[in-house]
Amino acid sequence: MKIGILALQGDFHEHQNCFNKLSVETQLVKSVSEFDNCDSLVIPGGESTAISKLLVNTKLDKAIIEKASEGFPIWGTCAGLILISNQIIENDPVPLKLINITTSRNYYGRQIDSFVEKILFEKENFEAIFIRAPKIVDFEKDIELLSLTHDGTPVAVKSKNILGTSFHPELTDDLRIHKMFIDMTENK
Repeated sequence: MKIGILALQGDFHEHQNCFNKLSVETQLVKSVSEFDNCDSLVIPGGESTAISKLLVNTKLDKAIIEKASEGFPIWGTCAGLILISNQIIENDPVPLKLINITTSRNYYGRQIDSFVEKILFEKENFEAIFIRAPKIVDFEKDIELLSLTHDGTPVAVKSKNILGTSFHPELTDDLRIHKMFIDMTENK
């Protein structure tokens, strides 16, 4: 099993470090040929507009959409969540439309407005780090809500082979969400 991590821009090394701690082989993905050698893909946090443009330039956007429709596991964190959304309130960038959610970019403010909030994940506290985080403002019936904030806003969602988190699990030592994605990859 090899988990791909989109490495066009963003905090891909942090995800790689988490999977290394779990002794899982990873592939940094910058091309379609590298993507084709993976069993799943993480789209990390970063700058969603820049990542979107690079996805189009490398033709990875089409490859990701095609594989996702075949049941290939994809996990988007923060900017990655924006990119996998069905719709973005701000209408830019153009999303991949992999999961039936609507997001709002940088909803929680600028870098200076970053915060940490304890959320429940699998019935235990998880210290979620929100940095220029998107908000899930709407979702369809097929969406499984995995975690909510104190005010009931969904921040971790899943639908079939697609996982999304509006926060950065890769910046913590809590590897439960990475383990969940490993399970999704093994059981695809």
